[in-house]
Amino acid sequence: MLRLARRLAVLSALSVAFSSAPISAQTPPGAPDQPTPQTSAPNPAKKDNEKPISLADIHNASLWHDPGNISAKDLFYGDGGKDGQPVAPFKFIAEDTNGTNPKFDVEDANGKKWRVKLGEESRPEVVASRLLWAVGYYVNDDYLLHVATIQGLDIKRGAKHVHNGEQVIDSRFARKPGKETKTAIWEWKTNPFRDTREFNGLRVMMAVINNWDLKDVNNAVYTNEKTGHQTFLVSDIGATFATNSLQTSRAKDKGNVDSYVDSKFITRTTASTVDFGTPSAPTGVLIKTAGIMAADYERRKGYDWIGDNIPREDARWIGSMLGQLSHEQLVDAFRAGNFPPESIDQYVTELEARIAQLKAL
Repeated sequence: MLRLARRLAVLSALSVAFSSAPISAQTPPGAPDQPTPQTSAPNPAKKDNEKPISLADIHNASLWHDPGNISAKDLFYGDGGKDGQPVAPFKFIAEDTNGTNPKFDVEDANGKKWRVKLGEESRPEVVASRLLWAVGYYVNDDYLLHVATIQGLDIKRGAKHVHNGEQVIDSRFARKPGKETKTAIWEWKTNPFRDTREFNGLRVMMAVINNWDLKDVNNAVYTNEKTGHQTFLVSDIGATFATNSLQTSRAKDKGNVDSYVDSKFITRTTASTVDFGTPSAPTGVLIKTAGIMAADYERRKGYDWIGDNIPREDARWIGSMLGQLSHEQLVDAFRAGNFPPESIDQYVTELEARIAQLKAL
């Protein structure tokens, strides 16, 4: 008990030093009670497109659109379609040193620019994008290339994923929507879609795919250069299809089928609301470690409300749309992420069970 008390004291002291939650506007009426975020000093190096969008700057914005005929969608090729795939050869442009996973930009044979991500997030991110797109949420054009040769590849991070100097394995190629530019990030707590069916549906989707990494910086606002239309999307969805919280073992929290199957989905229901297990506060980290993991804990605490107190009718609505996907379409989504056949069977079985639970609410 003494050791635990000491760790709690350390993390309490670190909470101010490591807090990175942006200052939010006043919580809208009816929003769940949440911890007041610590105020952090401004970061002069932060780019404009990495800052939260203010409510005053939101015009002609959307979070969701009618997906059309869901049962006819191709979940292997996704939003970009077969013709939208990246085409070899690829030329290295520059490394992106932001985030925890190795990333860099390339140009393909058709002159299209792609952001390539290496590591354990690549496969689950592609699957997550397929499912979100299928039910009407905005995503990047994501593809998983099992083998890709990058001419002139020169990166400082991710050397273990590079073979023969220029070859990368199971890498995610992402391309933002055409003619759109990232102009800001958006906050879960303060945004114009709060309490709408579509926003609540997105919260449910985060639980369906076990996306525990719901920091505001993982959300993006894209603005169409011609029309000014603003698209809100969850742009970083790689921490999915594994556990529903941050783990000390990184092999368990991204693309791990056993962890996904063993995780909690629906944790509580009332006559009008439902609670989900994702995102779950990373309590295991709190008692096991300090240092950099304590910083990770600070960045992710306070987001567990996203999975709680969701109207049952809104959860049932998103379940009805997911229920229009066939078994074959779900298999294709995981095939797109190049998961092995045995894992695909387990994933799809669990996913179908979750969809059935939503439809039964």
